[in-house]
Amino acid sequence: MEPSGPEARPAKVGHQPEASLAWASVTATAKRRDEPALDEVGATESRRKGSADLSPVALAAGTPTRSVTQREGAQERSAMRNIGLDLGAKKISFCEVRDGKVLARRTVSVHSALDDVLGANAPKARVAIEACREAWHVHDELVRCGHEVKLVDTTRVKKLGIGQHGRKTDRIDAEVLARALESGHIPEAHVLSPHRRALRTHIMVRRALIEMRSQTVTTIRGIVRASGKRIGTCTTEAFVGHYREQDLPDEVRSVCEPLVQVLATLEPQLDEIDRKISQLAKHEAMIAFLMTAPGVGLMVAAMFVSVVDDAKRFTKAHHVESYVGLVPSEDSSGGKRRIGAISKQGNGYLRALLVQAAWTILKGRPANETETPRLSDPLRVWADALAQRRGKHIAAVALARRLAGVLWAMWRDGTVYDPDVVGRASASGKTREAQSSQLQAAAIARATRKAKKYLRSSTPTNAEVSA
Repeated sequence: MEPSGPEARPAKVGHQPEASLAWASVTATAKRRDEPALDEVGATESRRKGSADLSPVALAAGTPTRSVTQREGAQERSAMRNIGLDLGAKKISFCEVRDGKVLARRTVSVHSALDDVLGANAPKARVAIEACREAWHVHDELVRCGHEVKLVDTTRVKKLGIGQHGRKTDRIDAEVLARALESGHIPEAHVLSPHRRALRTHIMVRRALIEMRSQTVTTIRGIVRASGKRIGTCTTEAFVGHYREQDLPDEVRSVCEPLVQVLATLEPQLDEIDRKISQLAKHEAMIAFLMTAPGVGLMVAAMFVSVVDDAKRFTKAHHVESYVGLVPSEDSSGGKRRIGAISKQGNGYLRALLVQAAWTILKGRPANETETPRLSDPLRVWADALAQRRGKHIAAVALARRLAGVLWAMWRDGTVYDPDVVGRASASGKTREAQSSQLQAAAIARATRKAKKYLRSSTPTNAEVSA
């Protein structure tokens, strides 16, 4: 006898199990109430938020057969691609990642070889680039093509996994950047404005010329000392004339003559680059404001503007001081606080200029009666008190740190340096103080005279070259 009951009846073709019937009932009920069906909720929410991403997974439980699309979801590509670029000195590594998987890799020698995947006609992409020499140029080119570019902070790339397990190649770095971009863990770096880039480039050229001149002078002095002679102390600008006045053996002059010719060529080039920097500084109104601070000349103010770029991207002075590496390093753990030397992060040249400006405040005297007396300036008084307790070298670095904060506050508030305000701020913690137009005009006039004096002399901060 054949078994009876519902469990013995064979399923008819097209018959749906209870799960499918329940799902159909829910969908029908939602439609009767003029509400979206459950399988449309995700799409409706996505449209409401304005996002364009992958379609939801198809719900087809209980059907006789299930396709690949129903098992894995829709297979179209996301609206934005995630790409990592590692810009090497000779090669550029390209890596595209989607859903945690590498879609494409490529290694090229020039950026233009990636026009088919990153050109103006390529699908739009998010691109991660580690900050380096050519990063700004590549950034501008990709933005011009309509891509979204993320410049990665090089001081924090190790947190992404670059260099882990002792393996670091351009190919691996590009993949790590692409994966971090897809997961949303990119530590972004600030992108300088084009005008500030030009200003910094000219300052770097001037720095290279100054270093070349100093090295050449040192070499000539060493050769002369090796012959038993000495060249007296003088400024670097007057060194060539001072050298020619010396009574030196002919063989020494013949050896030093090529170096003297180099110095003679460098001087007009330095004058020219100084004029270019001065022209660029005229388009930066804040440089004149910053030059009203004691010890701050054209180069210090211009370099500060070219590095900070935008005062509003910092919330307080301590952040600026940390950005230029003038805050103490710290290694505290287990309830013990260990404070070390300054961190020396950020732009090293700006940090050196600020320290030199601090030494100018500590050692300098007013050039004439119209300038602020530096001996009674609150910054000088504060630094002198610190020098008595900790020594002048520590006081100079601490003063450089405080000077960076003062310059940022002047930029933030659009004010000139006022020693009375600085003194009251030190005592009461005030950060903002209204200034009269007369005070600003007088301070700007002093800064203008300071800039003209600098252009006439073209004297660097370390003008004196010892024998």
